[in-house]
Amino acid sequence: MDRHRRRCLHGLLAGGLLAGTAWPGLAKSSAPAGARLDVRDFGARGDGRQDDTRAFQAAIDALPDAGGTVVVPAGNYLINPLRSVRLRSRVHLSMAADTRLVAMSNAAPRAYVLLLQQVEDVEVSGGRIIGDRERHLATTGEWGHGVMVRGSGRIRLHDLHITRCWGDGISVGGLSGVAGGAPLPSRDVLIQDVVCQGNRRQGLTIGRSRQVRVRRCSFVDTGGILPGCGIDIEPDPGGDARDIVIEDCLAQGNHGAGIQLYERVHDVTIRRCRILDNRGDGIHLRAARGGVIEGNEIRGNGLRGIAIRAASRDFHLRDNRIGGNSGAVAARRREAGERGWMNVDVARGADGIRIEASSRPGR
Repeated sequence: MDRHRRRCLHGLLAGGLLAGTAWPGLAKSSAPAGARLDVRDFGARGDGRQDDTRAFQAAIDALPDAGGTVVVPAGNYLINPLRSVRLRSRVHLSMAADTRLVAMSNAAPRAYVLLLQQVEDVEVSGGRIIGDRERHLATTGEWGHGVMVRGSGRIRLHDLHITRCWGDGISVGGLSGVAGGAPLPSRDVLIQDVVCQGNRRQGLTIGRSRQVRVRRCSFVDTGGILPGCGIDIEPDPGGDARDIVIEDCLAQGNHGAGIQLYERVHDVTIRRCRILDNRGDGIHLRAARGGVIEGNEIRGNGLRGIAIRAASRDFHLRDNRIGGNSGAVAARRREAGERGWMNVDVARGADGIRIEASSRPGR
């Protein structure tokens, strides 16, 4: 990490954006605080040599139906992503700050360290998840995620550090084929005080979901396969993403866009974020419908600061500080009457885009 990026992260920490302080109005996890089990009592060693996946699962499955907490002391725990640690409803996986879940090498295109599938009231906190990016045994696939959330509700992911995954740090989306009906979206998901760094496909993917809140997080140095975004809101066909709020986050040094909204995306707020030095656009909108982009710092991105493509509509831009984007491209392509396009670029096919003077290019 270069000095500039380190200063940005330190600034967030100093300002409380990545600190573990209470967030006003934060909904509390519904995971019960009753039964507490320790993974080491079920055979986990945390020595970096033994496969501890079965021990984790045994501890989770031993909780009563009412749920409880599985405690993970400090250590290096090898986890088999082909098997995954599968969380149950009403469970809190509570990891010490020095806990490391290390993905075992595999050749699968699709594998997850932690899997939350069709569950409710789940909390995951503390510790680190380290993917197998440098140790992956194949060259194809893009779905080797640190945390996968599918068709689940009332989920809290906080105080986590997720790095070097073959796919995404975190992926939140829907679950198809539930009782033969429409895809089941994830609902009421909080991602807070999380760092996703150096993952191959995305820092965070938000797919078919409702009411997702991303607060005080850092998504940096994503890249290796497209899209390579810090955050990509891109639901699969057959569903959409609605009511998404991204606040007080850092998106920096990603190979794609800092934050991307890509089709079937509705009602998104991006507020008080720092979106810096990404190779693509700072914020990229394609066929996104409805939202607010306010109070952000958007600088030094390789393409445009904010790009609003055709079929996007009803976005309000205000109080953003935008400048220094697309410098090399602008020097080659700027023509009379095009000043500022490298900072805010609105396609002719976009409609209902309000840009207040406080968000005009160059501020």
